[in-house]
Amino acid sequence: MATDASSSSLASSSVTEEEMTLTVKWSGKEYTVRVCGDDTVGELKRRICEVTNVLPKRQKLLYPKIGSKLADDSLLLFQLPLKSSLKMTMIGTIEDDILVDQVDSPEVVDDFELGQDEVVDIKDNAANKQKLRRRINQYKIELRNPCREGKKLLVLDIDYTLFDHRSTAENPLELMRPYLHEFLTAVYAEYDIIIWSATSMKWVEIKMGQLGVLNNPNYKITALLDHLAMITVHSDARGTFDCKPLGLIWGQFPQYYSSENTIMFDDLRRNFVMNPQNGLTIKPFRKAHANRDSDQELMKLTQYLLAIADLDDLSILDHKSWESYNEDNFKRRRHA
Repeated sequence: MATDASSSSLASSSVTEEEMTLTVKWSGKEYTVRVCGDDTVGELKRRICEVTNVLPKRQKLLYPKIGSKLADDSLLLFQLPLKSSLKMTMIGTIEDDILVDQVDSPEVVDDFELGQDEVVDIKDNAANKQKLRRRINQYKIELRNPCREGKKLLVLDIDYTLFDHRSTAENPLELMRPYLHEFLTAVYAEYDIIIWSATSMKWVEIKMGQLGVLNNPNYKITALLDHLAMITVHSDARGTFDCKPLGLIWGQFPQYYSSENTIMFDDLRRNFVMNPQNGLTIKPFRKAHANRDSDQELMKLTQYLLAIADLDDLSILDHKSWESYNEDNFKRRRHA
């Protein structure tokens, strides 16, 4: 019986990890994508996006034997009757108006915090580790500026972290979080800076360009990452969702960055699930017109980042308590 169970387990593992080469027909051309059985439909769409530039949310996949199942991004590919050499059709349009892209995108309001045991299960899950290894091989980070020896790493989200992307304004600068440039200038002395957004690279480049982040003389951005760098994970309690695995950066630049010298800001704590000790959940910057005169988040976080910059290992900190860390530091300096 034990032997039968072991054989069954190995067979199942073989099916889920088996690599498939699929052909997608779109706009009169055929494109080849490689996926594995334990990838989701959403991951398949990411691969298609890499070769066609059609964003996943704009794709409609058609294959007679599967029907509407290809509309479920959370479905695992090994659960579908797919095989190598399969050809499917994709209907979709490349985004020309990047602002329309963002207005049309659904707002994520159901952020959640997973229990400690579940976080550990997701982080240590063999399938998720395999997805991360594949992502390290598939997604090449292009450096805009060289990594600097001896510097720590700060990874920043954009939407609701640096910019209110849901409000409207004649000038994008009106939606920029207060003190953004002062914040980046101050922390650049101790940290390399990577921007990682769950949107398209086109949106990242345009928005950061509009805000003056890419050509500021007082600091430099090391790299930009987009939604294609994310991976999909599964939680029994919360279902399937995307996250930002810092292991992608550590895997490509191990001589510079690691869990010990990296901290990541995002307004969605789910994005930290593969590296919970390195994430700090920032207060979302919404309703910019009403809040831009009172929002002090980046000023306070500047103090925190500079206060911890001399520590050998940032992953031992409880970043949920960053505000009390600031207060304790202030009291110690005042007493001294």
